[in-house]
Amino acid sequence: MEFKHIPVMHDECIKYLDIKPDGIYVDGTLGGAGHSSSIAAHLSQDGRLIGIDRDDNAIKAASERLREFGERVCIVKNNFKNINEVLDNLGIDKIDGALLDLGVSSHQLDEASRGFSYMKDAPLDMRMDRSAELSAYEVVNNYAEERLCEIIFKYGEERWAKRVAKFIVDKRAIKPINTTLELVSVINAAIPKGARMTGGNAAKRTFQAIRIEVNGELEILKGAVNDFVSRLKTGGRLLVITFHSLEDRIIKEEFLSLASGCTCPKEFPVCVCGNKPKVKVLTGKPAIASDEELLNNSRSKSAKLRVIEKL
Repeated sequence: MEFKHIPVMHDECIKYLDIKPDGIYVDGTLGGAGHSSSIAAHLSQDGRLIGIDRDDNAIKAASERLREFGERVCIVKNNFKNINEVLDNLGIDKIDGALLDLGVSSHQLDEASRGFSYMKDAPLDMRMDRSAELSAYEVVNNYAEERLCEIIFKYGEERWAKRVAKFIVDKRAIKPINTTLELVSVINAAIPKGARMTGGNAAKRTFQAIRIEVNGELEILKGAVNDFVSRLKTGGRLLVITFHSLEDRIIKEEFLSLASGCTCPKEFPVCVCGNKPKVKVLTGKPAIASDEELLNNSRSKSAKLRVIEKL
């Protein structure tokens, strides 16, 4: 299947990156190279773009798309959480900017065999890196009921999490739940009809929760943000695009923490911790997709872009 990717908030990202022709930039979520191809096009022969992804299909597609830029581009199979390792291996100390697009790519959703979609039947998988051990099948069929409930409630913000977890455990006791549509059927049985009639597809929240668990998406964010900031040059910028409230809350809070500096209790008359602000926030409110983009790319509807600049 062709790796199709429509970059979300493309123009806004290029504007906020404020690309220097001879700068060094990182796309930590390379995908189909939608953002990266534009970043590379703004670079001179002295500039450099490092693209990181853990999906073999993305690496293959991006390599082909970025071939024309030659040595300006370096593609690395890894997780963006390991940015220090990636840059150290390349002999790079500081960078001028970085972008993290935290959404699941269009290709991953559209390719049924990946098991990300609740609209297409496929083996339960949801691994962004197919060499990883943990899959959606393992979560659904082997996690304890209490743990399943916790994940679905916390990561999916599903009010019916307890019922969904119980129905999953009851069903798998009869036979393993092997496919996405088998799981959808269980979820639909668990959630009352009235609740299923509002808020979009009833399986969406549970699928999101399982995907986040399989790929460890939230647990890496705080550390990754701090590591990226530590590698930015003064004036360098970090852009993060989120697609659901859990991600956005973490990014917002971490950006504000880095921008505030002082961690002393509010009742202290003077600062004793000595911490100084490391960044300034350039997006008081997150940037969102334009009306025109919403018409052309429905997946941009929930996207929020936040930007900080290294002091």
